[in-house]
Amino acid sequence: MLPLVISPHGRGVPALANLHFWRSLPAYGPFALVSPEGQGRRLRLYSWGWKGQIDDLARMPDIVTAAVPWLRIDRRRVYAVGSSMGGQETLMLVARHPEQFAGAIALDSATDMAARYRAFPQLRNGKGLQALARTEIGGTPATAAAAYADRSPVAWAPAIARSGVPIQIWWSTRDRIVTNQNDESGRLVRLIKRLHPSATVTEVVGSWQHSHEFHDTALLPLALVRLHLIELSAEPPPGIVR
Repeated sequence: MLPLVISPHGRGVPALANLHFWRSLPAYGPFALVSPEGQGRRLRLYSWGWKGQIDDLARMPDIVTAAVPWLRIDRRRVYAVGSSMGGQETLMLVARHPEQFAGAIALDSATDMAARYRAFPQLRNGKGLQALARTEIGGTPATAAAAYADRSPVAWAPAIARSGVPIQIWWSTRDRIVTNQNDESGRLVRLIKRLHPSATVTEVVGSWQHSHEFHDTALLPLALVRLHLIELSAEPPPGIVR
């Protein structure tokens, strides 16, 4: 039986593009990998942690088994790993469906959707991103505060803290997409540790550009080693760049 990694994609990035970051790493494990296309409440590639999307991601072991009947998945070793919006949805999976996961890695995540909405104008096409958020979430943070909180891991910090799921939270001091990560991922880590000092949360802080560590030739293998999904001492299969 193989472990299964569920990898939600980033904002505006199709599922096939998300696989580019993994390339041959599943063979290096080995483990099975599924990277589903996110479906939001109204939008396709901008699901931003919508409950329906999170519930669908949680059903991936059953969906994968039905689609690939010969694949035997170890249900005791199901993991979530994602970057950016994929990291946000990884954290929401832990919050909403903790019993299904043996571990999770959230990299460069959006954790506060109201803060993200207010920061979008700093980005290219920021006004357009705000319009997409209003469509997907149902308004602005002022008019739909509960809906924004429902998609924000910081609002779910108590559930994440008591989940019992070992979590790695990676963030960068030089992130220019999810800006001010000390108040996003860093804040979430502080909340988790304050709420549950014995929670198994590992914080990794660096200075990479947004999601640049999320790649088979960057730091993703190290994160997977910490989940015991790969061993760096092993000889990599063809296609892995050392």
